[in-house]
Amino acid sequence: MAPSTKLTKQEELLLQDFSRNVSTKSSALFYGNAFIVSAIPMWLFWRIHQMDLQQSAVVFVAMTLVCTYLVAFAYKNHKFLLKHQIAQKRGEAVSHEIMKKVEGDKKMSKQEKEERILWKKNEVADYEATTFSIFYNNALFLTFVIVASFYVLRSFNPTFNYVLSMASAGGLLALFSTGTK
Repeated sequence: MAPSTKLTKQEELLLQDFSRNVSTKSSALFYGNAFIVSAIPMWLFWRIHQMDLQQSAVVFVAMTLVCTYLVAFAYKNHKFLLKHQIAQKRGEAVSHEIMKKVEGDKKMSKQEKEERILWKKNEVADYEATTFSIFYNNALFLTFVIVASFYVLRSFNPTFNYVLSMASAGGLLALFSTGTK
């Protein structure tokens, strides 16, 4: 039987920073933004496609919730892919900035400086990946909805148009977010 190896607190934090799991704060941000962007097409179908809000409320709520989940899923996947790329690109600048801040501190060890650099790189990459993932996926989702509802499915009944355009936009977005590059 292999001896059990306990991870230190620092190692656990480092592994957590590079895992696919997102923090509670990021998850709330993702689901909040996903709900807003999933609800926007309701206005499009209410005002332009002339769907009645009261008669279509169940369809609107159901598709908004389904698309909220799919868009949040896409945010999470896209953030994971971007985070490592951004960390590599911003690494040199972050290292230079942190070294400038701590260059006069003689009490700090080299290992502690490296840990600060790594922590700051992760923080910058996490923030930039989150914001870009939200922007990119929102733009792509709304583009898919508009193309599907006005061009591909324009001859369909508005209710079927709404269901199919929202489902296809959410599904395509979730599918494209699972890519590796």
